[in-house]
Amino acid sequence: MTTSYLLIGLGNPGREYKDTRHNIGFMMIDVLAERLGARGMKLQSKAIVTSAMHEERKLILAKPQTYMNLSGHSVQGLLHFYKIPHSHLLVAHDDMDIPFGTLRIRPTGGPGGQRGMASTIELLGTKDFPRLRLGIGRPPGRMNPKDYVLQNFSKDELKILPEVLSRAADAALEFVMNGLNAAMNKYNGDIRE
Repeated sequence: MTTSYLLIGLGNPGREYKDTRHNIGFMMIDVLAERLGARGMKLQSKAIVTSAMHEERKLILAKPQTYMNLSGHSVQGLLHFYKIPHSHLLVAHDDMDIPFGTLRIRPTGGPGGQRGMASTIELLGTKDFPRLRLGIGRPPGRMNPKDYVLQNFSKDELKILPEVLSRAADAALEFVMNGLNAAMNKYNGDIRE
């Protein structure tokens, strides 16, 4: 029997948000979908969903279309529909508390001010599920964090963003193939180290 995994990237739908820091989770899912040759997109549980096989494992890739603060509705619906255990779920999202270029894979944790994670934790009724935190750094000066996450990446950030997304995709596949601990040991930290 094929083992299935649900990999979800958080972000906001709409062209105006496409390249913003808040959508780095969506960007990672796009990189994975392209790398795996995922075929056939559909709208399901208020998310854009596609799937691919990777070494005998089925990967369901999803980008919730509910806006960030309601992401949990999609995550809950997809988990239920595909009957995926929490241990086979990975939620990728932006994190201001981590410097840009740094990945942190964790088995559990609070939302840390990330509203998509707050919604997901609330609707799943647990904080015990794997997540991939993608560092975007703190806003400069006294900039409002809401404004910062909805800005596009800076020119300097854009230079290494492809490497960040590629490494995040590597980390997600490591999680699928070899488990959470292997992914944490291999990929937690700054991509430039």
